[in-house]
Amino acid sequence: MSAIEKMLARGKDDALLRFVLGNAYLQDGRPDEAVAHLQAALVHKPDYSAAWKLLGKAYADMAQHELALRAYQDGISAADKTGDRQAAKEMAVFARRARKALGAGS
Repeated sequence: MSAIEKMLARGKDDALLRFVLGNAYLQDGRPDEAVAHLQAALVHKPDYSAAWKLLGKAYADMAQHELALRAYQDGISAADKTGDRQAAKEMAVFARRARKALGAGS
């Protein structure tokens, strides 16, 4: 992670860099830090369906199921716009899980 963080510190900032950092933090069990980088990735590229999916997972990992559901819903919209059917299907499954966690049923 440190090499990527150094790139960011030197002023290189784009959607892919932020996505990679967010994914690394998520895999390291630091979803709160992942959220900040994934949100930044989406500022750079709002239709980045993979970033939406990871953002939803980060929120779900923190038991913030309402935010997770919103991220998945926004991600499904982004995936539909870009034709990323597989990502849309995956996020639909995760959205159902978030609804269940909220007690809203499937």
